[in-house]
This record gives sequence, structure tokens and C-alpha cells, in this order.
Amino acid sequence: MKRAFLWFALLPALAGAHEAAPGDLLVVETTHLCTRPRLIAFGKAWPVRRMSRCRWQGLIGVDLAVGPGRYALIWKTEGKTRRESIHVVKRRFRISRIRVPQRLARFDKATLARIRREARMLRGCAQQMAQGWPAPLLQQPVQGVISTPFGARRIVNGEARSPHAGVDIAAPLGTPIRAPAAGTVVLVLHKGYLVGNAICLAHGGGMVSVFMHLAEVFVQQGAHVQAGDILGTVGATGRATGPHLHWGLFLRGARIDPLGALARRAWRTPAATTKMREPQAKEG
Repeated sequence: MKRAFLWFALLPALAGAHEAAPGDLLVVETTHLCTRPRLIAFGKAWPVRRMSRCRWQGLIGVDLAVGPGRYALIWKTEGKTRRESIHVVKRRFRISRIRVPQRLARFDKATLARIRREARMLRGCAQQMAQGWPAPLLQQPVQGVISTPFGARRIVNGEARSPHAGVDIAAPLGTPIRAPAAGTVVLVLHKGYLVGNAICLAHGGGMVSVFMHLAEVFVQQGAHVQAGDILGTVGATGRATGPHLHWGLFLRGARIDPLGALARRAWRTPAATTKMREPQAKEG
């Protein structure tokens, strides 16, 4: 079966057999489990929500680095275990070549230590394991040309670097950047060496947006924002060849394609409400 842009599909994956590729946000469902299950895949638990009395929906992030193959997917309650699988297929990524000043490509020990410290801060905010269901993504943070797509294999000044864990959206300097979904600002980083001015916005359920290279930042750490609120403006701070926004999206640490997640409608529709009392159980 051809994958043909799976992340544009509007329906949840078929029960029992799920196909995905690195960077996909996989939407899965199960039925006939009337107490809250845990959803486990790739060695961690994922967000789960009730759709009706005995029907549940879950979200799984297929990290950018996951290789092709079959992986276990488990729905688990106190009395039942349902085993399924995820077939991860190969995804082709673009090669992106850029040239920057040598000071942004080769680093002395002090600069490298600073870069690693800033990277740890960003990884820390991206690896949240918060409970609940993420606030729905409603819009791109800025409109513009996708200058570097998700997963691009980057070559900087002729040397291979890490894959691009987000999308770069080119837009005029000073263009307002809007929150793609409601959330809490968990980190504001000013004047990062490579990332420039950056923001981490937690949407709940372990989903986090990371915005880099801003010219101005209008929010503070701890602020609560709604979808559409202005966070800052497009800039070219840090390692940037021109004004653009880097938008990274993470689900419980997994690097996922922001535009793919935005296109998946199934997880963004409201769940059916139920007045039935739910047995107490740990949420996934």
C-alpha cells in the first residue's frame, strides 16, 4: 500500500494495523475497553481520551529518528491487554544546503559549551510528560514560504549536520507570530547562540511547540495564551540566513512534523461527553 502523504489523512488509523513514517502524528482508536486504558508504544505512554463509554482515542508521536520496521502498540487496563503493531515505513527527506559565517559553523570550547547548555534547556522543555489531551492546533504560527521542510538533511558549509527537527517558514522581518494552540509559556530564551530568541509553548498532554530566531518576544515564562495570541515577531537572530520562523513540535519528546500534525483533523475534534462515572485510573 502506498503511503502517499499519510499525514494528510483525516481518519484514525485502522484498528490493529497502523502505518506511519518518521515525524508522523499517529491517531489510534480502540473499543470494548470501558475503563481508561494506558497506551504504550516506543517504550513510553501516550495521551488517551474517552470518545464514548467504551471507545478511546490515543496520540502517538513517531520520532524523526525511528527506523523502518514493526513496533508494538499496547492498550492496557487492569484486566485486559490488547496488542497491535505500528509499521514504520521509510520517508524521503530533502537535502538542505546552507552557507553561514564560520563563527556559526565551527566553535571554540566555550561557545560549544554554551550551545550544548542552550540545547539542554530546549530539550528539557520539549520532553514534558504532562497528563491530559493536547489543546488542538488551529493555525500556523505565521504564513509564508516553507524554506526548509521537516526532516531535511542539513549540510552546513559542506558538512553534514543533524536533521531539521521542525519547519522553517520565511516571512518578512517583524511579522507577528501567533500561538498555533492554547498553552503555557514554559521557557523564554534570549540571544541563544544558534537559536536566537526562542520560546517553548506547552499545549498540554506532553505536546510542546518551540519557536526560534524571533526578533522580539512579547510573552514571559509562565504566561497562559490562547490560540491566535501574538507571541513575538519574525526575526533572523542566532544562526539564520534571513528572516524566518523555525517551528518545532514535540509530543512527549518525539519530534513530529508540525504541518502534518496540523493537517490531522481526527485528534482535533471534540470528544463526545458522557455523564457516566469513570472508574479512577492513572491517565496515560
